Amino acid sequence: MTGRILVGTCSWADKTLVDSGWYPPQAKTPEERLLYYAEQFSIVEVDSAYYGLPSERNAGLWVERTPADFVFDVKSYALFTHHPTAVRSLPKDVREALPHALQEKRNVYYRDTPPEVRDELWRRFVGALLPLDSAGKLGTVLFQFPPWFLPGRQNRDYILEAKARLGQYACAVEFRNNLWLSDNQERTLTFLSANGISYVCVDEPQGFRSSLPPMVAATAPVSLVRMHGRNAEMWEKKGIGAAERFDYLYREGELAEWVPRVRRLAQEAREVHVLLNNCHRDYAVRNARRLASLLGLPTAPELGGQREQGQLPL
Repeated sequence: MTGRILVGTCSWADKTLVDSGWYPPQAKTPEERLLYYAEQFSIVEVDSAYYGLPSERNAGLWVERTPADFVFDVKSYALFTHHPTAVRSLPKDVREALPHALQEKRNVYYRDTPPEVRDELWRRFVGALLPLDSAGKLGTVLFQFPPWFLPGRQNRDYILEAKARLGQYACAVEFRNNLWLSDNQERTLTFLSANGISYVCVDEPQGFRSSLPPMVAATAPVSLVRMHGRNAEMWEKKGIGAAERFDYLYREGELAEWVPRVRRLAQEAREVHVLLNNCHRDYAVRNARRLASLLGLPTAPELGGQREQGQLPL
């Protein structure tokens, strides 16, 4: 049986998307925008969780504002993926529990935080996602690791720690260093498969240390594809924002390259999540809708009607 394919984007609230005019004029609030987005697509990634811990209250509101079959993939908090994390992004009481020397820093790393602080942050992160999980709307938790996260026993052990911290939640891993595949492909994919962790397939600029090839592999019941665009000029440029880094509108032929790959994943996985991360203006939503069409999936307003009639493909 072919797995269900869901196509969406990596955010519904980017400023450049809001400013692009894609949302209708009456969709002026976060609630109205999510309601409108969920009429167009069946899945979205919560990118904001990377920048600050999500809240259980917001997760509950997301449940209320989306159809019963809508899915949220959630990006891990930056600290949990060994990225430098703004101290000001920590909850106030947690921030005050840090050693004074860390409180004075601009950024903090996971390795530097006391074990009790790590435990509390994990507890809050996992707890905040409970409303999504209880409603059957939590897809996977995505750990996007940085280029300096290299293949080796210590980092494989950390991936297992992260998975264990999540408990029942599904775990997905995206690498940003090509050594995970160029020299260690079989070992990497076997490790992920043996532990039920989703390998995140990517489309991104090639020729960089952080580049992984557009290879597909199903290593868990849910497969992920994240499409970052192909803006090689901006891919590793310092001091720019996401809207500049992912400023790329896919051409139809480039999207069509992924149709057989996604269908191949759907032959091996229960569900395939395809998320467009070229979040510059309305590029991601335009490309997501076109890719869904190329895959033969229903698109709005057809999507809403099929939801009402219970006809969405499984």
